[in-house]
Amino acid sequence: MSDVVFYEVFKEEKRALEKFLPAKIRARFVSKTVQECGGGLPSARLISVRTQSRIPPEWAEHLGGIFTRSQGYDHLVAYQRAAGKNVACGYIKEYCSRAVAEQAALVMMALLRKLKKQMLSFGTFSRDGLTGRECRGRHALVVGVGNIGKEIVTVARGLGMTVKGVDPRRGVEGLDYVALAKGLSWADVVFCACPVTDKTKAMLDYHVLRKVKKGAIFVNVGRGEISPAKDLARLLSEGILGGIGLDVFDEEHSLADSLRARRADVRARRMSKLKDKSNVVFTPHNAFNTREALEGKARLSAEAVVRFLRRGTFPDPVPER
Repeated sequence: MSDVVFYEVFKEEKRALEKFLPAKIRARFVSKTVQECGGGLPSARLISVRTQSRIPPEWAEHLGGIFTRSQGYDHLVAYQRAAGKNVACGYIKEYCSRAVAEQAALVMMALLRKLKKQMLSFGTFSRDGLTGRECRGRHALVVGVGNIGKEIVTVARGLGMTVKGVDPRRGVEGLDYVALAKGLSWADVVFCACPVTDKTKAMLDYHVLRKVKKGAIFVNVGRGEISPAKDLARLLSEGILGGIGLDVFDEEHSLADSLRARRADVRARRMSKLKDKSNVVFTPHNAFNTREALEGKARLSAEAVVRFLRRGTFPDPVPER
């Protein structure tokens, strides 16, 4: 029997984890999500997932701990509620904020400069319809100014943008915090960097985001449940939003399962059609994935596993709600 099973492990991550895990720890690495592995019981008392695994509630009686290799832990809170049992859960408090912020800026710039259209126009070397917009002087609204949001503020300011924030906690000195409705009507670019909670779920739906300045860019690197994709598609089709960039998606586990299995269900077809639009950029929840962040995540994950196996606790336990 393994000491720990890591699910949702991609190749580069496996190599990094093996670098930091002590040789005496019996670790098993699985590229699939828990649900993609089929039925049965867990093969270790400690399992590690990312954000797309759905752990069966009946596993709770057989698990000692669950560790998520992510900063978000809403999926573990939901699991504890569904299982009706307080399984020890841990997460990584901080490891990839700069990486996520840089990707948010990258996607924003791709949309402002019509990068997808530019690439398609290379074959004819035509410049018609390719005139974009510069970052300098644009208004950026950061919704959720936590660890990631703070880095987005830094990057956006570095690009010469005027930045305002929406967050009940005012943790960045010198940042102008505003009410959401006021910020939306002012912004050229809206970044969502919120965690999903009971309060933030669907916080940026159609009825709220329709108040944005017409043609604004919307980029979500927080959680997809905050801004349902069907609402964003409607805002785009009505010309209210000028572009959308998503690294996270509502019901992401189901969407990811369908896309990986190449199942052409209704939602997968709808999202695939949407991603082909020239003013849409979708990425597979990959904003965290830089060499620097991956090394940090692997080291912190290994430390968390070692501590749990020795003491039965995690360095950063999921807060009780």
